[in-house]
Amino acid sequence: MKTEEEIRPPATLVIFGASGDLTRRLLAPAIAHLSRDGAISPEFAIVGIARTSYSDADFRKRLDEGAREFTPREQGRPGELPAVVRYVCGDFGDPALYASLRGVLEDIESKRGGQHNRIFYLATPPEADPEIVRFLGEQGLSRAENGWTRIVVEKPFGHDLDSARMLNESLRSVFEERQIYRIDHYLAKETVQNIFVLRFANGIFEPLWNQRYVDHVQIAVAETIGVGHRAGYYEEAGVLRDMFQNHLLQLLCLTAMEPPVKFEADAVRAEKVKVLQSIRPFPADAADDWAV
Repeated sequence: MKTEEEIRPPATLVIFGASGDLTRRLLAPAIAHLSRDGAISPEFAIVGIARTSYSDADFRKRLDEGAREFTPREQGRPGELPAVVRYVCGDFGDPALYASLRGVLEDIESKRGGQHNRIFYLATPPEADPEIVRFLGEQGLSRAENGWTRIVVEKPFGHDLDSARMLNESLRSVFEERQIYRIDHYLAKETVQNIFVLRFANGIFEPLWNQRYVDHVQIAVAETIGVGHRAGYYEEAGVLRDMFQNHLLQLLCLTAMEPPVKFEADAVRAEKVKVLQSIRPFPADAADDWAV
């Protein structure tokens, strides 16, 4: 039987880009939800990193506001955030920032018996990621001395194919593959996850879910949230990189993929890759003929 520490290990979540929209709108409610359900240790800690000047109290207040505002009503009241919430202000390209981060982590970890369980979450523009990864490596923060270390990279993963490959090389030069989590937060939405149940656990739909019975498929994403405070990000990334290249392609894969051999990450990913490989590309100069 697993111990309490194995089920809910004390860990520190380090959020790069902590002043941004993703942290306030998605991460804060998620952390509060896990806290309410008892899914994280009472010794769980959060460290936010960004250029915006906040005190620890300011950052906690921002997380609290995000958790209350963006927790879906049907989920009830959000839980309490962890007792330890710290904030480090600085530029991602400044080595001094990572020295300060190391000091904050050591202070937090010394008070819980020296366990170095760390999750680095890059809620940052893709062009900032390689530099952050490099400095984490130079400061030795990628090594798990007494515990484990993981790094989570949000979408968009790079700016194009070349930059995505460079980011992969950068990550693998500092972290082991088992430490790297490339994620698309859209996949955590309940409706998206329910596609699996609708398709593969439904004796009515699964036999009919093929080209003989389905005329065509339309994937509509009706967003209720506008650009808001993300204009700077959108000017750089654009809607194709923000929505189509990740969220919508993931929905396409879930809709068109064959049943995986088993419902584990590698098997599901393999079936998604088959879908992507079977998509017929169209030339750039014919985009007007293929898009509406």
